[in-house]
Amino acid sequence: MHHYQLLSACLLFCAGVVFAQSGEPAAVRARDLGVPFDGTPGPLNAITDVAGLEVGAVTLIRGEGALKVGGGPVRTGVTVVMPRGAKNTDPVYAGWFSLNGNGEMTGTTWVEESGFLEGPVAITNTHSVGTVRDAMIAWGLKHGALRQPWSLPVVAETWDGFLNDINGFHVKADDVFAALDSAKTGPVAEGNTGGGTGMICYGFKGGTGTASRVVAKVDGGYTVGVLVQCNCGRRPQLTIAGVPVGKEISGSEPYASAAPAGLPRDLLPGSESQGDVGSIIIVVATHAPLLPHQLKRLARRAALGLARTGSISGNSSGDIFLAFSTANPHADLAPGPNTVETVSNERISPLFAATVAATEEAIVNAMVAAKTMTGIDGHTVVSLPHDRLQEVLKKYNR
Repeated sequence: MHHYQLLSACLLFCAGVVFAQSGEPAAVRARDLGVPFDGTPGPLNAITDVAGLEVGAVTLIRGEGALKVGGGPVRTGVTVVMPRGAKNTDPVYAGWFSLNGNGEMTGTTWVEESGFLEGPVAITNTHSVGTVRDAMIAWGLKHGALRQPWSLPVVAETWDGFLNDINGFHVKADDVFAALDSAKTGPVAEGNTGGGTGMICYGFKGGTGTASRVVAKVDGGYTVGVLVQCNCGRRPQLTIAGVPVGKEISGSEPYASAAPAGLPRDLLPGSESQGDVGSIIIVVATHAPLLPHQLKRLARRAALGLARTGSISGNSSGDIFLAFSTANPHADLAPGPNTVETVSNERISPLFAATVAATEEAIVNAMVAAKTMTGIDGHTVVSLPHDRLQEVLKKYNR
């Protein structure tokens, strides 16, 4: 496996290979390092523990050295979440929440108005949102997946311009098609994958992460799955299992090397003078029967899981969350009326707890899986060192 990974890395950098999500989990996840988390995960500890849900991704890594806008280096991609899978276009009840709005998630005004998510969710880099949105419409037309004469896809973003040639617009329609066509159930690749490829989290390499929770049988036995694209926070804020890991693992603040030309180190994104200028997108899925207003409540709870990892959701951070339920199929059939089920508000708190815990773990999983990456102009972001993390947790008896 190690020889295969080395060969793959060589091919990626030398030949500019574009690859789709392999479906293989990260070799090491946070629990493998002994990080203690609350709650009981599902079999995969991933958003795909929600039955029928599929995830696809395309990762773009090519080139190295000096930035040449339009030519690279490229460190980016796109991730898609298909609530009922590619072959089922039945919309799902959904709700969204913006903890801090310096970011983008298209299509949310219709989610808010209608209470439904119609189609996949995509996550990419900031300047590729338009391309991804248009490609999702084209894919829907090709596959007969559009339920209306119009389409308002949900596409979210975080900024990867420290490592990636973000103004080169390297995510193309074919990449979006590949991500959608590759979507599958099963394990989800984490770290430097899909839309999370070039992202940075708490001054370490960030990216894509996922986790799940199963609530007690007495509370319904429902599954809650979370997928994050994390690109937020400063090094001193990082907290894992209640431990101030970012303060204990010192280093260059916040990145390992090379400020952009002419930009003093104290003006780097995430530096003490600039505050948190990153972002995070969080997608919450469940098969618990919840109505749109209840799903908005669930989306809000993702903020508490984010807070557990240390974020304060700074002024320049785009922290936007979406929650949906795969229960209540055909809830919008015309002409209606339609019969739907819902969890009582008096029984919803265990789902809140599951969302908080799964969000926290998904963020840490993204950081544990991510590998040190060098991008444009030699900018390097180091990975969270596993050995040091374990030492710090042991120091605090965690």
